[in-house]
Amino acid sequence: MREELRKRTVTAPDGQTFEIEPLKDYFCEAQPQVQRPAYAKIVEDLFNWARSESLWILGFGTGCGAIEMRPLMTPRYDAYRFGIQWRPTPRQSNLFVISGYLSVKTLKRVIRSYEQMQGPKYVVGLGSCTINGGMYWDSYNTIKQLADYLPVDVYIAGCMPRPEALLAGFEELKRIIRAGKGEGANRYAENFEWYKANQKRVIQDWDMPDYNW
Repeated sequence: MREELRKRTVTAPDGQTFEIEPLKDYFCEAQPQVQRPAYAKIVEDLFNWARSESLWILGFGTGCGAIEMRPLMTPRYDAYRFGIQWRPTPRQSNLFVISGYLSVKTLKRVIRSYEQMQGPKYVVGLGSCTINGGMYWDSYNTIKQLADYLPVDVYIAGCMPRPEALLAGFEELKRIIRAGKGEGANRYAENFEWYKANQKRVIQDWDMPDYNW
C-alpha cells in the first residue's frame, strides 16, 4: 500500500492530535444501492425521455478510439443536436464512453471514475478492444471483456468504428433509456460482489476502497 494511504497521526495547528485513515476518511464506505422508480410510470417515462436527450459523456480515451469522438463535436456530425455533450469530470457525467484498449493499470482508473459518476449512469464500450481485446487480445495485461468488470449498456463494434457508428450506438442507447432498460447502475449494485471479485482478480495492487464514491 502506498505510504500516503496508510493510517497515521496528524497534529492540528492548535496542537491537538488525531488519527487519519485515508481509505476510510476520504471515501464513503457505503456500497452502491439499487435505485427503484419513485414515481408513477408516466412520470418515469418523462424522466427517461429527458435522460435520453441529455447524454453527458465522460470520455476515457485509452487508444485510437478517442480519435473517433472528435469529429462528432464538429459541424459535420454535430452531436450536440442529438443532446450529446462532453464533460470533463465524472461528477458531471452520466455516460461513460470507454474507447480503446484497457490494460490492468487502466482498468483501475476506469473503475474509480465509473463509481464516482452520478446515477443513473450508462457505459458504452467503443471498439473491438472493449469486446475481446482487439488486436491486443493475446497480451498478458489486456482486459479482454469489459462487461466482466463494469455493466456495459451498448457495445459499438469496429476497429475503430466510424463517427456514424458512434451516432448509431448513441441512438441505440437512447432507445434503451427511453424504454426504461438503462439499468446498468442497478445491475452493478445488485451484483456488486461479483464485479468486485472480478476486478480484484486482475488488479493485484488493490489500494483503494471497494467503492470509490
